Amino acid sequence: MRVLASSAHPARGPAPGLSVRCASLSAVELTQATVNDLLARLGPGDGHMYLPDDLDPQVLTDLLDGRYGAPRTLVLDGFTDPTVDESGGAALLAPFEGRAVKIRAWAYGDQWVGTGTARDAGGVERPVLVVAHREVPEPLAVAPDEDVDWMERLKGITGWTQHARRPDMDWTEVESRLGTALPSDYKCMVETFGEGAFDGYLDLNQEPWPGLREDGLLSWAGTEHEDLYCWRADGDDPDRWPVVVLSFDGEYVPFDCRAAEFVCRILIDPHHRFTMARYFDTHWFMNYRESD
Repeated sequence: MRVLASSAHPARGPAPGLSVRCASLSAVELTQATVNDLLARLGPGDGHMYLPDDLDPQVLTDLLDGRYGAPRTLVLDGFTDPTVDESGGAALLAPFEGRAVKIRAWAYGDQWVGTGTARDAGGVERPVLVVAHREVPEPLAVAPDEDVDWMERLKGITGWTQHARRPDMDWTEVESRLGTALPSDYKCMVETFGEGAFDGYLDLNQEPWPGLREDGLLSWAGTEHEDLYCWRADGDDPDRWPVVVLSFDGEYVPFDCRAAEFVCRILIDPHHRFTMARYFDTHWFMNYRESD
């Protein structure tokens, strides 16, 4: 793992491996542009750096939270979460050799990003920024007649390894208020992923938005481009409701599939009308709330 500020340097203050610009971070406002610069120095592979001692690590955490969503806590007060493994960001802890004090982590495409504090070789606790390669399973092709568990496929495509984020959703109350049952795959998506967005782009509604009921639609997701992903709520069996996209320019586009399959296809099919595959080579789910 490439090191930009050697952990073997015990003295306080900026480490010799950092440039003057990085060493002066504490003297200027830490911004997203500064974060871009730091991440560029670390590069696309594995790398870490110790930052100036008077830099507030919470400021850096907040900036990363703003771009990647809520983090997962890998280390707190020197204790590592025992459930952390290679699929959950363990590679971020390797360079600190047991000296991490507090590390928060984000999954972003094929990269892990982490920040917090760790002790250097001299025992001094210092702010750190660390990145590591993230393995994301390759999605498998689907035969026309294959019986697919689309939720399992979606978890594989996004590299999802966390516990269910909202397992206690009160669907009885939600469905009573809406006056209809809801598709089971959608409920499973909400329970599994919780509040957030696929690829930081496709927002998953935590309950359907009924604003299009007059058109026979319930909206279950939407994008920053103002496309609304809905169901045509026809019939008594919600698991047979087809997906309909209301595009930003007011066009209704039907699809003969359910919600989880639709998300899988737009993530990986570059020929899909609403594809996200042309923007991202690997996929993830950005959580808006931190895991307990």
